[in-house]
Amino acid sequence: MIRVELSKLLRRPRTWVTIALLAGLPVVVGIFVKASGLAPRPGEGPALLSEVLESGLLFPAAALAIILPLFLPIAVSVIGGDTVAGEASNGTLRYLLTRPVGRSRLLTAKLVTIVTFIFLAVIVVALVALAAGVVLFGIRPLSSISATELTPWETFVRTVLAIGYIGWSMLGLGGIALFASTRTDSPLAASLATLAAFVGSQVLDLISATQVIQPYLPTHYWLKFVDFYRDPILWRDVARGAGLQLVYMAVFLGGAWANFTTKDVTS
Repeated sequence: MIRVELSKLLRRPRTWVTIALLAGLPVVVGIFVKASGLAPRPGEGPALLSEVLESGLLFPAAALAIILPLFLPIAVSVIGGDTVAGEASNGTLRYLLTRPVGRSRLLTAKLVTIVTFIFLAVIVVALVALAAGVVLFGIRPLSSISATELTPWETFVRTVLAIGYIGWSMLGLGGIALFASTRTDSPLAASLATLAAFVGSQVLDLISATQVIQPYLPTHYWLKFVDFYRDPILWRDVARGAGLQLVYMAVFLGGAWANFTTKDVTS
């Protein structure tokens, strides 16, 4: 069942169009920055992004920083919201369940599909950005956020860790999308519900009056991947962010399982 669902994901043009758009946007931004010279100088502007002209090995992290706050969550919401609700909307869900496949196995296959899309999108964006970054900016040693020099190899290793963390950071949102997809037969409604949760979390994370709950919001630690570029690496918030995503995934996967195993799909 997992192989069937993955095959469906990879055969859909929408999957690759979405990934192509995600990968293309940072490249366009990189070309513009290189041509215009508008990038902030080292030590000025946002941490990490100010160093983007120093080494192409850093550009994958910068590219993911561009899509992480908005575009990647939208893609995950759309793909995740369609997993179960899309089958129900098309009338294919009840036919899937007539096969000797339990609902738990089908739901697991849908979860694997979401996780696969997340990491496939992140990896493709990173690889395209790496190629573009090397061409545009070359490969040179650069300074960490802590002002210590990083060799190209150290930069590469830290970038790989940052890429993995960014993909992991989307798991909670993927769990929310799967849960929403089991609550409705409308893929659009499931996607909008997931986006509402994402936007709500982002807004609450910006309000000073909600500081008490901010460490528990699914988006709170998303940008902590920049800690991989400190020397030494600051693991505290990274570990908290990774653990929080596991909690959200477990809670909403449990809710999705409870919904799906009792869902009436005969009509």
